[in-house]
Amino acid sequence: MMSLSQVLAFALLSVVVVAVPGPSVLFTVGRALTVGRREALLTVVGNAIGVYLQVVAVAIGIGVIVERSAAVFTVIKLVGAAYLVYLGVQAIRHRRKVTEALAEGMPTVLPSRRALRDGLVVGVANPKSIVFFVVALPQFTDPAAGGVPLQMLALGALFPVIALVLDSVWAVLAATARAWFSRSPRRLALVGGAGGLMMIGLGASIAVTGRKD
Repeated sequence: MMSLSQVLAFALLSVVVVAVPGPSVLFTVGRALTVGRREALLTVVGNAIGVYLQVVAVAIGIGVIVERSAAVFTVIKLVGAAYLVYLGVQAIRHRRKVTEALAEGMPTVLPSRRALRDGLVVGVANPKSIVFFVVALPQFTDPAAGGVPLQMLALGALFPVIALVLDSVWAVLAATARAWFSRSPRRLALVGGAGGLMMIGLGASIAVTGRKD
């Protein structure tokens, strides 16, 4: 059984990861500017569904292995931690991309079903979140209690809920405050840089954290 402290710790890490501008944020911002607030919010919903499909895939495919092999867990942890550091470096290098997305939007029309579908595809294919699930989810489970895949499914549900809230904020801000963002490119650049440093710190922290079982 997972403790409340484990759940809260995972939720806090999820907030950090979701808050870092990545594929989902870029896509949501672009949609808000090109097709409007409603379609952007539908895209966010689709993205959250896609992200939870990642949780299901990781829980079923990785959970059983991690439950039975500490060595496999260590390899997965180190590889994933290194990739998180890489993503952090990339976020810093490309921190102006959100601003560029804001500057390039042109109004169009998009069917609601397509907005949901496209968001789902982006969520399923998001490398940042799937690496996070592979690396972080096993560390917040209790292998001694058994049922690690089920623990991962329950715990992983927090991530898309948090993503739904924070990405919706991005969608609303992009749809209603385009001029404000466009006049100050440094604002989003600073957000991207700070987010990249958080990602690097997260990767380093995961790399030095051991499994207690």
